[in-house]
Amino acid sequence: MSIEFVFRLVGMVVFAIIGVQSSYLFQPNNPGESARLIIVLTLAGAALGLLVAPYLTTRPFHLIQAKLRKMPAAKLVSGVIGLALGLAVAALLHPSVSNLPYPYGAIFPIIVSIIFGYIGMAVMVMRQRDIFNLVGPRIISGNPFDGLGRKATDDVLLLDTSVVIDGRIVDISRTGFIRNTMLVPGFVLAELQYIADSSDPLRRNRGRRGLEVLEQLQADSLVPVQISDLDIEGVKGVDDKLVMLAKQLDCPILTNDFNLNSVAKLQGVLVLNINELANAVKTVILPGETVSIKIIQEGKERDQGVAYLDDGTMIVIENGRSYLNRNVEVTVTRVIQTNAGRMIFAKMENGL
Repeated sequence: MSIEFVFRLVGMVVFAIIGVQSSYLFQPNNPGESARLIIVLTLAGAALGLLVAPYLTTRPFHLIQAKLRKMPAAKLVSGVIGLALGLAVAALLHPSVSNLPYPYGAIFPIIVSIIFGYIGMAVMVMRQRDIFNLVGPRIISGNPFDGLGRKATDDVLLLDTSVVIDGRIVDISRTGFIRNTMLVPGFVLAELQYIADSSDPLRRNRGRRGLEVLEQLQADSLVPVQISDLDIEGVKGVDDKLVMLAKQLDCPILTNDFNLNSVAKLQGVLVLNINELANAVKTVILPGETVSIKIIQEGKERDQGVAYLDDGTMIVIENGRSYLNRNVEVTVTRVIQTNAGRMIFAKMENGL
């Protein structure tokens, strides 16, 4: 017997009693009509209770439980503290409000409690970071950080699967620009192992490369690299788990996955995208500058040549086809920024 069925039976009994009590409000003069009215209202109340009981008991409970499970711990604690402070203020106002003439003295204390409880909860949730910083740094202890006592907001970066497979994170970590502890959740490591065991040779190689990158990162990184057993219950996708974990720990995600980047930003999670970093540090070239390059292939249009800078930026050279495999100097005419990166258009320095 399920819990929902039990609550349906309880609801049926409770609403049937309400139906019986409601029948006394009408009080027909004829005893026969009175008995029929009691029977009708009792059956109607029982049927209504049988239908609506889950929507008043178990369904709201499961909904609230799911919301609380997904809510970051810091936000949950902030909401409870804010609610308590708001109700405390309302309690201080209760004596003066309850002395108002009837019915205001009976209604206003409830309204004031609801308003101040909501205001306290909302303010505490919205300004939780500032308030906690005033009290002191939040310390996360336990297995995920091996008792390092690091602040979650400032000292942790979550690594996603794509950034591990990509491999550039090793070179970036060697430069010393990353000062945060890099955290690899267990479900990211499990996904790497799953990819490494794939029957597809390409996926298998990518997975094995990711595992090798992790080993190299742990050996060469200037900051700690931690493998954590943190997990998010009730969430299946790795990207969804990363976003929820980042919200709980209040820390950024390091990735180069465009879709994860977009989803995380929509949910208010800070994202550090390696592709955006690569585009940001590319050499700045303006129209009119002269660049020395080697034309290595033909372009799509007639007489075009194509060359690449050291950072991988493609240069399309007008009338450069006849200079294939030669080092030439070209003058930049246009620089176009696209979602995929920069594209530079140039012409031969001699004007040909």
